Amino acid sequence: MSDIWEIYALRYATRANRTRSESFLFDDDHSAPHPLDYYVWVLKNGTRSILVDTGFDAAEGKLRNRPIFQSPAEMLTDFGLPASDIDTVIVTHMHYDHAGSLHDFRHAKLYVQPREIEYVTGPCMCHGALRQPFTGDHVIEMVRSLYLGNVEFCEGSREIAPGVEVHLIGGHTRGQQCVRVRTRRGWVVLASDSSHFYENYRAGKPFPIVVDMEDTLRGYDLLRRLADSDDHIIPGHDPLTREWYPMIDGGSENIVLLHADPKV
Repeated sequence: MSDIWEIYALRYATRANRTRSESFLFDDDHSAPHPLDYYVWVLKNGTRSILVDTGFDAAEGKLRNRPIFQSPAEMLTDFGLPASDIDTVIVTHMHYDHAGSLHDFRHAKLYVQPREIEYVTGPCMCHGALRQPFTGDHVIEMVRSLYLGNVEFCEGSREIAPGVEVHLIGGHTRGQQCVRVRTRRGWVVLASDSSHFYENYRAGKPFPIVVDMEDTLRGYDLLRRLADSDDHIIPGHDPLTREWYPMIDGGSENIVLLHADPKV
């Protein structure tokens, strides 16, 4: 089995009506527009496919006033990878926009940090401000998969497959993990929400939703240690990703290649 992977970022939704106050603490221009994209990521090595996060569906989007272009499951089918064919899903954390379609992957093995499950089922969820980015039904889906025998716990760092690793970062949530992937251009790190935007880790400006600020700031350093360079770190929600990386050949502008060299 090859330990060299391809990485595809699939954008299934966007939010244009945001400002920088929603993206950065300690920013000089909180009122300026600052859009956000929603992605899931597919890892392929010729013989195997791994999904990173499941996104959210139309029902969750309507509930939170976050309309989607297409459900992640539908987008994966159009990509040539039906949800029923996916047997491995890395869940970077349990926020609604990363674990909101778990019901489409009940058959798959889910890889998650134990601290994340402890967090989303523990006393912290008594606080509305911490509970708000989660949805109870998504947590129930994870527990259902656990009782089906389909959850693998990643304690800290773990190899999922040759060339694919997860690493606990925390900060954004207790069990936030990133995904380190060996590609033809070197080690690429999918930061997920350990850095929502390039500016978060490059300028040291934390995203406002955090459970532990110290872990968040330390996480930026860990991302850099795991990646071959700053150009090998991919944040979780930045629209610049689609500008900086090439589109899939003959495909949608909503799918870009992260194993390719950036265009800038």
